[in-house]
Amino acid sequence: MPKVTLQSIIEEFKLEEVTQYGSASDILITVADITRPGLQLAGYYDHFGPDRIQLIGNMEMAFLEKLSPEQRYTCLDALFSKGIPCIILTRDHRAFDEMIEVSKTYQTCILRTAEPTSTFMSSLIKHLNVELAPTTTLHGVLVEIYGEGILILGESGVGKSETAMEIVKRGHRLIADDLVEVRRVSDTTLLGRAPELIRHLIEIRGIGIVDVKELYGVSSVKIQDSINFVINLENWDENKIYERLGVVEETTEILGIPVPSITIPVRPGRNLAIIAEVAAINFRQKQMGYNAAQALTDRLFRHNK
Repeated sequence: MPKVTLQSIIEEFKLEEVTQYGSASDILITVADITRPGLQLAGYYDHFGPDRIQLIGNMEMAFLEKLSPEQRYTCLDALFSKGIPCIILTRDHRAFDEMIEVSKTYQTCILRTAEPTSTFMSSLIKHLNVELAPTTTLHGVLVEIYGEGILILGESGVGKSETAMEIVKRGHRLIADDLVEVRRVSDTTLLGRAPELIRHLIEIRGIGIVDVKELYGVSSVKIQDSINFVINLENWDENKIYERLGVVEETTEILGIPVPSITIPVRPGRNLAIIAEVAAINFRQKQMGYNAAQALTDRLFRHNK
């Protein structure tokens, strides 16, 4: 099961640690849902998720402020006793003395941000949805061509890295080479990126490791991108009949999502970078409603009538 450490959230959103107990790196967040515990502070805990981050904004603080210190301690004690991972105060709200006292009792940290509650909540949920999404690792190359995320797959030695290098030289961007971490962030969207250890690096047989960012500048790389299209490279098989018109629509399934794809046979003399560019443009044309293969079929139909 994917997990995110509380420390990584603190660093990502530059949160202030009002109270701190132990290491935030040991606190694991496993769900992307966030709770604003208004009902819980009022005493209603049915269907409460104690594994969620608790977010306290203007409404919750206004409710707590109207309580007596004893009442405030009682309702906060009930909330903290559920084993929540942390509480985040938005809009730079000051923690009540009773809140700090209860956090010490249960060793639960209190964090703070200056962001408005709705803005911060939206950003945090988006971040957690990506970090906690179902993940797989593929042996391939991910590049951005004309704004489309193109995943290039194929057996080792078929020419994926060399193709990626030529694509970068032609003004496009590299996201990942060799290993691509793919996350399913929604029922229709896949995000791909490189493991941090090999980010921006390409291995070219006979040359070795090449740092694309250092060679071609920051405009030649990207941290992550959606996977919109898949190009499957395979060595040319004389006995196989390859698609010539593009009438048949192929898909490659990744984490349960079918992604439009094509299969490109590889043999000496074929410029795979140009083919990848044309494939990206043709894919975009199809997305905009124009299919050249279908247009040719329609012309032939009209010609033969």
